[in-house]
Amino acid sequence: MKKKQTAAEMILPDSSHEEEEENEAPVKAKRSKPEEAEGEEVVYHPVKLSRSDLYRPPTAEELNQLKEAESLFHCSLLKMQMEELLKEVALSERRKEQIDSFVQAVTKLLQTVPQSPEVEVCDLSWLCDAVKVPFLLVPKTPKGKFHMAPPASVDLIGSYPLGTCTKPRIMVDLAVTIPADILHPKDVLNQRYPRKRALYLAGLAQHLMSSSDIGTMRYSCLHGNRLRPVLLLTPPGKESSTFTVRVHACPPPGFFKPSRFHPQRNNIRTEWYTGLQASQSESNEPPTPHYNSSVLGDLLPRAHLQFLSAVSSQCSAFPDGVALLKVWLRQRELDQGTGCFNGFLASMLLAYLLTTHRISNTMTAYQLLRNSLNFLASTDLTVNGISLAKDPDSTAPSLADFHDAFQVVFIDPSGHLNMCADMTACTYKQLQHEASVSMQFWDDPTVDGFHSLLMTPKPMIRTSDHIFQLCEPAKLQYSCKKLNLLSELMDHSGNYVHTALPFILSLLQRGLGQRISLLTHSLSPDPEWSVESEAPKHKAQPPLSFGLLLRPELAASVLERGPPADSPKAAEFRQLWGSRSELRRFQDGSITEAVLWDGESMCQKQLVPRQIITHLLQLHADIPESSVRYVGAKMDDVIKVGREVPSTGEEESLLVIQSYDDLSRKLWRLEGLPLSITSVQGAHPALRYTQVFPPLPLKLDYSFFEREKTCRSLVPKEGKPCPAYITPITVICHMEGSGKWPHDRLAIRHIRAAFHIRLGELLKKHHNYTCRPSPTHLDVWKDGLVFRIQVAYHREPQVLRESVNAEGLLVVRDNEEAQTLEMATIHRPLLTSTLHGLQQQHPCFGAVCRLAKRWLGAQLFSEDITEDTADLLVASLFLQPAPFTPPGSPQVGFLRFLHLLSSFDWRNNPLVVNLNNQFTAPDYTEIKNDFMASRESLPVMFIATPKDKKLSMWTKRAPSVQMLQRVVMVAAESLKVLEHQLMDGAQIQDVRVVMRPPLDAYDVLIHLNPKQVPLLSQAVDPPAVTFSRGVMTGSVVPSGGALPVIDYNPVSLYLAELRDVFGDLALFFCDPYGGTVIAVLWKPKAFTPAPFKTSQVSARNVEVTGDEARTVPNVEAILEDFRIIGKGLVKSLEARTERWLF
Repeated sequence: MKKKQTAAEMILPDSSHEEEEENEAPVKAKRSKPEEAEGEEVVYHPVKLSRSDLYRPPTAEELNQLKEAESLFHCSLLKMQMEELLKEVALSERRKEQIDSFVQAVTKLLQTVPQSPEVEVCDLSWLCDAVKVPFLLVPKTPKGKFHMAPPASVDLIGSYPLGTCTKPRIMVDLAVTIPADILHPKDVLNQRYPRKRALYLAGLAQHLMSSSDIGTMRYSCLHGNRLRPVLLLTPPGKESSTFTVRVHACPPPGFFKPSRFHPQRNNIRTEWYTGLQASQSESNEPPTPHYNSSVLGDLLPRAHLQFLSAVSSQCSAFPDGVALLKVWLRQRELDQGTGCFNGFLASMLLAYLLTTHRISNTMTAYQLLRNSLNFLASTDLTVNGISLAKDPDSTAPSLADFHDAFQVVFIDPSGHLNMCADMTACTYKQLQHEASVSMQFWDDPTVDGFHSLLMTPKPMIRTSDHIFQLCEPAKLQYSCKKLNLLSELMDHSGNYVHTALPFILSLLQRGLGQRISLLTHSLSPDPEWSVESEAPKHKAQPPLSFGLLLRPELAASVLERGPPADSPKAAEFRQLWGSRSELRRFQDGSITEAVLWDGESMCQKQLVPRQIITHLLQLHADIPESSVRYVGAKMDDVIKVGREVPSTGEEESLLVIQSYDDLSRKLWRLEGLPLSITSVQGAHPALRYTQVFPPLPLKLDYSFFEREKTCRSLVPKEGKPCPAYITPITVICHMEGSGKWPHDRLAIRHIRAAFHIRLGELLKKHHNYTCRPSPTHLDVWKDGLVFRIQVAYHREPQVLRESVNAEGLLVVRDNEEAQTLEMATIHRPLLTSTLHGLQQQHPCFGAVCRLAKRWLGAQLFSEDITEDTADLLVASLFLQPAPFTPPGSPQVGFLRFLHLLSSFDWRNNPLVVNLNNQFTAPDYTEIKNDFMASRESLPVMFIATPKDKKLSMWTKRAPSVQMLQRVVMVAAESLKVLEHQLMDGAQIQDVRVVMRPPLDAYDVLIHLNPKQVPLLSQAVDPPAVTFSRGVMTGSVVPSGGALPVIDYNPVSLYLAELRDVFGDLALFFCDPYGGTVIAVLWKPKAFTPAPFKTSQVSARNVEVTGDEARTVPNVEAILEDFRIIGKGLVKSLEARTERWLF
């Protein structure tokens, strides 16, 4: 099985853990003494306790901890997991020493910065060519003088001195105070201060460049804000990747008046920014709230640290509470990038809850996290902002002022700064949604809260139902122009991406309306670049990604109904939709504005959001459709069964179900049967919408076939390609109990055969259906489909278990035959009806099952993970989606299926599928306890359902340990490849790559003749076919006609024969959906020489050494047998002898 990851690795899988202590177990039995030499090996001995110590009553503290574990946690395990996680993410003492010594060295270097003569701000002659200024100097002509001088002070700020710094991304913040004589009080105007700040950082970089105490040196921006560049320093040598020191240049405290940064004030003049003579006076200048908050943010970090330190000192669990909140945010990709909810905001949120007495100073880290998430879930900061300012001065803006300027409002203790200035309303709504989902499953004892909450990563591709990307962010320049956003562009200092983003989000929110429950967007990562390079342009940003969480019942609607034609809102509706809006008359007589989107089949309707998005972006933001990359149904291609209208099987499944319902009604109404029918149940994947390629109604070309002499059924002609495969759709028909039923197994079978004959006669007589009875079933040809009716008697499995022993006593013993019959007549029909119900609740359930099973088949795993098992695995994603919401599209459901396969701990946990919500909390405990008690005797993949808590009957025969290991490995690799491809438009776009199995692991490949593979058109890469399989186009006849060739698949028959004859020597694998290769894997144990026995010489060679005769498999003869058995079907054999190890 998979090597277990440490908590820190699972938090951020791609983090580098080169340092030694990061990979150590987080807890030691006993700390080594400081005076012991580092290199000496310490030997630990168990501590012997006296009898009085062993049985000492618990202390008050221990009693408190026990009480807390009982009242706060579902179990003491959750408490231990939280404590263990906190130890994993906390910095070790050794790491802290390294950081302190490096910070000390950097501080000493910074204090020796040389003076330079005063020059104009735009004169860069004092700076060497090897160092560039980390700022986009547009426009180029600011006023002011500048010179370099040693910093007034160098201080640690941020999470490290506060004690809330966590692994794996260790960032230590260092504030360097710019001397007051470099700055001027009017530098707040027209980017003068941000440019001087950038120049000062460049001067520091130039000075540090020559030092051997610095490892690497790069520029970045604080949370993506180009006005706030920072200098990133790492230590030299092997420690270089373990932590980063981030150098901030700040003005002296109180240098600028906070009132200058009121969100309604202007600090960037239009005339300076555009270079055009402005007609408006200064009082008419547009406000620049984002620019103001950027500059103000540099004034306050020390004050914020003092405030947080004071709060932290009052609450002992504060650092741990912040650490847990940071882990929670990191797993949801909300803690980094522009407008993120970073660790600083997490600390401030906890401080707000503590200072407003919403949480108590005595609470544990667990309670702090819980209360923070509860507050986030229930408080909308886009409507009702919160403030940490207890008594702000008279010049401080009001909350209403902040709400007018910003989308999300959270005011700092000074009362002047909105700490969420760059956050969009959509990001906060995402944060609220995540907190709300977390609170829902936190209290659910049936969910592993710890893993769902803190250990499961939630990348956008696996969280959102549909995703689309704006591939060329540079196109947003045109959007700013079209939307007339000059004043906002000035406020964002030319960053057109962040300027246009809120307007595009609000446009999409209006257009998508009730179709979505959430619209999210990726947070632009902080750019990083070498000190020797120019600052990257805004267009260098990666594509902007947007995620949609769909409402399945509304998302696929092709009609957008607007207001009545005479309503005042009609003009607004027409303005939003442009030429797509038209007046329509509806059946209720109303005449309204409406928009009709294209879409006939379900898979086309699922892409209605795509049509809406591309139309609105083109119309209102000048973003062409070619710049929008929509990732919503890329996977659908592999299960499409399109003729004129492409479909992913929903419509075909519905046709099958309608035909089945009609047959069911007709069976119920049949008269003339000796016993009445008590139930008619479907027992086939097509009847629960999960058949990979649902059966299609077929119209047969009779010239392709010959007639059977006795019953005039069709048979394949010699020399013709294999006829089209016709799937028999299994229907179980239970007859009523009666004393007339015999109590003998053979007699019951005869009675069932008689029922099959009688049913066939009645269906032929009343409905003219062509029927063919047999002892085990009755085939009915109806609507171009074949239904296989099996009569069942509810006591037959019990009769099969009973036998009379030699003494004449009745013995009841379970056996394979009884279990197989019970599975076919009771469990599978029940599962089919239950999953059919699940499809009615979640419209994309069937499509996810079809994708999952197509992948299993393509990767040659369909024998190991059967159709029923796969459907149950997918059902678990919908019934227990935590920490996600149930999948709203086939693509996201398939990705989560791969994630479930690859990350679930099959060795130590049962997968509980709570069908119909029948399980209670005690049931889960019982299942888990029984599983642990009998683990060794249970299947390696254990799936518990309400009707099967202890045995996992669906996975009893397969997969084996080795096959499950391979499934896990291939699923992990497929998920990685697929997610990278779907999120990165630069890669070759071919999702079928995850459907092509690696065949280099097999010993023999049997290539089949495509003409004899009836399902060839379903292959992953179907070849161009020029031959017919006896099927015509046109409407099918509902009844009558000759019976076709049913359930004839030479490939599966050949496979069954190979497994029967050579199953002890090899494993055989094949894609059941049009695979033209059978892969063979020799069993190593079968090739060890065995003692000679006359009963075991089939396909074996005899080797005589001395007196002993041994036999070994005769591989040449076996390969020849493969050819002979498959004559006409086998095209060629490829023996990979270089892989054979015998």
